[in-house]
Amino acid sequence: MPTSTIITEQLIWDALQDVPDPEIPAISVVDLGIIRSVEVDGERVAVEIMPTFIGCPAIGIMCDDVRTRLHQITPEVDVRVTYTEQWTSDRITERGRENLRAAGYAPPVTPAPTLGDNLFPLALHPVVPCPFCDSRRTRMENPFGPTLCRAIFYCPDCKQPFEHFKAV
Repeated sequence: MPTSTIITEQLIWDALQDVPDPEIPAISVVDLGIIRSVEVDGERVAVEIMPTFIGCPAIGIMCDDVRTRLHQITPEVDVRVTYTEQWTSDRITERGRENLRAAGYAPPVTPAPTLGDNLFPLALHPVVPCPFCDSRRTRMENPFGPTLCRAIFYCPDCKQPFEHFKAV
């Protein structure tokens, strides 16, 4: 562990780019947008993480992975889960969206349509382009994927199933 390095907020944000989401390793916790805040006070680092969903099964693993990575910089690491702000898919960075696409996941459609947009409820299903061939003729196979934040889609053009990261 380096002792002569001055710990800055930017150093911590850069280190957190190395921490992948445990369910979708193609995207970092930073690019997923779940890191709410980073505070540095001398050698003490505090990080707040927002789960994508209240029942996110991976939140404990993410906290442990963040803690493990930051212990490479300083022994004084405090990682907490916060619910003071709701995570939304708008927090996913453009690099994160590209990484999702490259890994075969369809990023969330933003902004997500709402009933406030005066849409007929069936219109709330967004058109989800296929991450493999970019076809827009995809169809939802199951609104519930392996986790609450994803749905299963199918592309009849390239005949590939894929997961769509839901807009929240």
